[in-house]
Amino acid sequence: MNDILHTTHPDSILIIDFGSQVTQLIARRVREAGVYCEIVPFQLADEGFERMQPKGVIFSGGPDSVTREGSPRAPQAVFDSGVPILAICYGQQTLCTQIGGSVEGGHHREFGRADVEILKSSPLFEGFWEVGKKYPVWMSHGDRVTRLPEGFEVIGTSPNAPFAISVNEDKRYYTTMFHPEVVHTPDGAKLLSNFVHKIVGLKSDWSMAAYRAEMVQKIRDQVGSGKVICALSGGVDSSVAALLIHEAIGDQLTCILVDHGLMRMNEARDVVAMFHEHYNLNLKMIDASDRFISQLEGEADPEAKRKTIGRLFIEVFEEEAKKIGGADFLAQGTLYPDVIESVSFSGGPSVTIKSHHNVGGLPERMNMQLVEPLRELFKDEVRVLGRELGLPDSFIGRHPFPGPGLAIRCPGGITREKLDILRQADAIYLDEIRKAGLYDTIWQAFAVLLPVQTVGVMGDGRTYEFVCALRAVTSVDGMTADFYPYDMDFLGKTATRIINEVKGINRVVYDVTSKPPGTIEWE
Repeated sequence: MNDILHTTHPDSILIIDFGSQVTQLIARRVREAGVYCEIVPFQLADEGFERMQPKGVIFSGGPDSVTREGSPRAPQAVFDSGVPILAICYGQQTLCTQIGGSVEGGHHREFGRADVEILKSSPLFEGFWEVGKKYPVWMSHGDRVTRLPEGFEVIGTSPNAPFAISVNEDKRYYTTMFHPEVVHTPDGAKLLSNFVHKIVGLKSDWSMAAYRAEMVQKIRDQVGSGKVICALSGGVDSSVAALLIHEAIGDQLTCILVDHGLMRMNEARDVVAMFHEHYNLNLKMIDASDRFISQLEGEADPEAKRKTIGRLFIEVFEEEAKKIGGADFLAQGTLYPDVIESVSFSGGPSVTIKSHHNVGGLPERMNMQLVEPLRELFKDEVRVLGRELGLPDSFIGRHPFPGPGLAIRCPGGITREKLDILRQADAIYLDEIRKAGLYDTIWQAFAVLLPVQTVGVMGDGRTYEFVCALRAVTSVDGMTADFYPYDMDFLGKTATRIINEVKGINRVVYDVTSKPPGTIEWE
């Protein structure tokens, strides 16, 4: 089933994850340097090392203490292989412990910015750090190395980390107490680039064009003459996955877009038009809006809404799949961050594999194998691949849109009338954002129709209509977010348009809640 999960990249870096919150950033920096890498949790590192045969290995940081009995360790096979190692923070401590050094707790903890003084030159920072000078880095550690293994020397030091950069140049083992992967270490990306290029000796040959060609072949090998169906949501991930699979197997792919009546203005129509006109894709659009809305009407509980939508989606999708004669494979736009197993503090894997609410449970129910051609990519890499496949920028840069759609932007009971009012208000709001040139600056923006009616005056008449809330946030990954600081002219102009053009709204408010404590969506 999982043949497609791992492509073969002969020149790759393995990252062993010891549970750091920022391990993904190491992968980002390595890929930005044009080198393929994978993250593997320490419990599976032996298998990962054997499978990948990497040319170099990076040990991540982690929350545990190497002084604790049973704390995570790196596989012996990595040391026996002779490949270069870069070990970061906890990685430094476990490397030193495993090959004859000592680590102790109870010294000065060090969190935040520090200055590292360079004592000796090294290929690790050749070209940007000079001997005798100090450079800013980011520290986050409680324990520290107190005795280095044989053959190691200190080539960089900081006030609370005497062994800040310790290396064995002969064995090509490089260790840092600080975190080069975070933005707070300004030259960290250069350091990681030097490790993969100058020390490991890899070329910058991992490109999206190469990935595309390789993945097309992989899909053909996996699917053979079988049929694939893809639940197309209209989002970037499922669209790019569909295009890539279509390039690989053509008419063996059927895409199904279920319009649940909870999409934005003209969304389903525009998605279908784009795919039919530009890509000649075998795409069926199912208008199931009556079925969904009739079961959602009056439902106020957000979780009940989500569960109803998920259940109905599976039912509709199954029915349509049967009509086309079924399929052996189901395509999903699963991404790398959804796949990575993070490691919990206790040392056990806390598996955080998210399935899109729409297709969760489908493979098991329908006895289908998964085709997931994006599962080695980060979100912005998917966007690069989308461009590579010819998707227009206007589509690639779209704001995220939740699976349950407008249902969770209509707190309280849903009605057709409310959804129509919300759709119109949302379209005006996004139109004004685009006109102001702010669409690409804002991570996500949308209107919310509140279950509140207020008194207003229009002409000589009294109105009693709904309140519309506007939301806009800036974010990197959606985990945290700040509200966007519009100027009041923009808000005033947008509010006037919504009240004038949308029958049913007579008041507009702006949401200035960050995440945390609020969520981005209202439900």
